[in-house]
Amino acid sequence: MTRPWLVGLDVDGTILLQDETMSPGVPEAITRAREAGHEVTIATGRSWMATRRYVEELGLTAEYVVCSNGAVTMRRVDGEWERWNVETFDPRPVLALLQERLPEARYMVELASAQRLYTAVLDDWTLEGGRQVDFDELGAEPVSRIVVVSPGHDEEDFHRLVADAGLNEVSYAIGWTAWLDIAPQGVDKGTALEQVRTELGVDGGRVFVAGDGRNDVGMFGWARSHGGRAVAMGQAPDEVKDAAGEITDDVADGGLATALDTLPAPAQVDASE
Repeated sequence: MTRPWLVGLDVDGTILLQDETMSPGVPEAITRAREAGHEVTIATGRSWMATRRYVEELGLTAEYVVCSNGAVTMRRVDGEWERWNVETFDPRPVLALLQERLPEARYMVELASAQRLYTAVLDDWTLEGGRQVDFDELGAEPVSRIVVVSPGHDEEDFHRLVADAGLNEVSYAIGWTAWLDIAPQGVDKGTALEQVRTELGVDGGRVFVAGDGRNDVGMFGWARSHGGRAVAMGQAPDEVKDAAGEITDDVADGGLATALDTLPAPAQVDASE
């Protein structure tokens, strides 16, 4: 008898290459894990709008999907998807701090309804159904995230900005193409996956997560705190690797597929456990 694992996978740099094609062997490895009875899902910084296509392309049957760095969790009910849990915060204090320091930046917020409001077009971000607004309108209601894109600023600049601005009331992640992604305080992929794990009744020692970015550090810590497995991709920054319990090959070399194939198959699971 298989006792399933909860498997939470980052998308960009883990499932996908930079050109948004699949990492070698990943679709097949995910299929093997799913057919072995494991609950394979996605835990991503992407919105649901930008995530759903990969749930479908990979043939995932998971009941829950974690999006927006843990601020949004989707649930499948009778074949349809609903916004099961949405975390929000008042964006006005943060926006005021950021505008003071980055007046030329481009800003976007995601509302609890999933609609996106933005001050200018952001490359590489899904804005379909969104609305361009004046800066002041960004803070009109609670949001699940703030995204800041500032051409000419790199990751180190964003790190300094966060420290100088004292953004200690929110959680933040710095994207792999240097944007700042701000979520409600104490919310990350790990907090969302813990809610999913509890709902599914999966033992804490049977959680497996994989990722490559600083926004994966929280879920690495969550998995390891339960005695589960946290796998960093080979190209991940050193601080991300340090947070993981295991390191696999680069995404270009099919590192996720290699790691997934270490999950137990039905014949390897002790039914007496």
